[in-house]
Amino acid sequence: MRKSGILMHISSLPSEFGIGKLGDSAYMFANFLRDCGVQVWQILPLSPTSYGDSPYQSFSVHAGNPYFIDFQRLEKQGYLAPPDYEDIVWGEDPRRVDYARVYNYCFHVLRTAFSRFRKEDKAYLEFCEAQKYWLPDYALFMALKDAHDGKPWYQWEKPLAMREPKALEKAKETYAEQISFYTVLQFWFYQQWGQLKAYCNQNGISIVGDIPIYVAYDSVDVWVNPELFLLDKTRTPIDVAGCPPDVFSPTGQLWGNPLYDWKYHQKTGFAWWIQRLKSASTLYNTVRIDHFRGFESFYAIPYGKKTAEVGEWRKGPGMALFQAVREALGDLSIIAEDLGFVTPEVRKLLEDSGYPGMKVLQFAFDDDPKSTYLPQNYTTTNCVAYTGTHDNMTLRGWIHGSPAKTIAFAKRYLHCRSSNDLPAAILRLTWSSTANLAVAQMQDFLDAGPEGRMNTPSTTGGNWQYRTLTSDFNPRLAKRIYQLNELFNRLPEESLQKPVSKKRQKAAAKAAAKAAAGTKPMEKKEKKS
Repeated sequence: MRKSGILMHISSLPSEFGIGKLGDSAYMFANFLRDCGVQVWQILPLSPTSYGDSPYQSFSVHAGNPYFIDFQRLEKQGYLAPPDYEDIVWGEDPRRVDYARVYNYCFHVLRTAFSRFRKEDKAYLEFCEAQKYWLPDYALFMALKDAHDGKPWYQWEKPLAMREPKALEKAKETYAEQISFYTVLQFWFYQQWGQLKAYCNQNGISIVGDIPIYVAYDSVDVWVNPELFLLDKTRTPIDVAGCPPDVFSPTGQLWGNPLYDWKYHQKTGFAWWIQRLKSASTLYNTVRIDHFRGFESFYAIPYGKKTAEVGEWRKGPGMALFQAVREALGDLSIIAEDLGFVTPEVRKLLEDSGYPGMKVLQFAFDDDPKSTYLPQNYTTTNCVAYTGTHDNMTLRGWIHGSPAKTIAFAKRYLHCRSSNDLPAAILRLTWSSTANLAVAQMQDFLDAGPEGRMNTPSTTGGNWQYRTLTSDFNPRLAKRIYQLNELFNRLPEESLQKPVSKKRQKAAAKAAAKAAAGTKPMEKKEKKS
């Protein structure tokens, strides 16, 4: 079945609180997608972010980002009142996230809500029981980070860094209140996310969520499970992840994540990965796995090197991992991010797995009619066509920043006289392709320029900040996207109603918010992850 999707992270939703929330604007956006005939909402990892604000460098693979907890829903539950948050200045630019202010003020408001929370709440106790395989460790980890002024775990005193039992027991007693705080935050996040996901699914919208292949060194996952990673006796990485030099990056990309000890994972039957994917599959309807090629072979850089120029390729687990996952969890809905240095071995792994790969149209116009990213060269419908990903420039920015030769080829290919016509033409090309799923960044439908770029790889500062306004999601745009889906046979089989008036759209948003406020937390079967 042919479908379409829009890529926009929760952080980019309209909000009066400096960053997108799991509140009314999220339900408004779900209604907008429904009116567009769009069936997929793709987001970035929901995990809590650390320094640099990247959702791909998180403190935990299981936890949710407290920034996204909606204050107004907590108010309806009696945990907050408007004076607790309404006078806070969250930022100067409604189009950009000011992470410093969000960090400083968000937790202040959430601590106020926590002070009014009843820990004997039945739903809360059930949540804690269902998530006990990760939640206590995470809450302790975050409490200890606070106690150490945010320092990474490997800079804590040795008994805590090495997880000596006596030190851990003492810490649990000393920081009991902080541990409860971080536990309650996860309860609220999972509750609000579960309600939103249920609403989306009820309206024919599935969620595609991202998981990075690697985890951050400063994460609870490495602190609790050092045996899963290539660390020495002092728990310092032996080698770290990255990519070798290429024409785009002369010194390569040094990510710095610890590498997996795949031999150890294989001995355990890949238990940690199975649990991780099981957890992700309850949060999302479909899981997009970042850097899929790393499962075939991965680039290892000696720890301490300043660039990725010195490194070597090593074999990954290959199909053994995905066979184990399939045997344990059945056929999960997975998208493989197969971009980058793709070899015949990587293509075979993708084919053997059966997962759809990705076709990014921005990569298609290198003056080669045989490019695998050009739609006429797609060899299967089992793929996802993208105008661009979160790591790409917006289409409008791309036409102004690409080499003249690239733009000339794109104009010839798309029969455009002016380069200004290319963004709309590339959107149509993506939707007209034979790919089962066509996805565009919301920024491309809004015709945003360079200011709409979400992330520039290998850079720090200024990333992950893009935000939208409520006025962006108007009936005129909904009609345009609906007609695009209609023209290229990407509407749901049961035809949705056509775009509604602005008045009815507002009424639907209010009804959605009211329904969500009374929705039960995540169903019990979803919490058993």
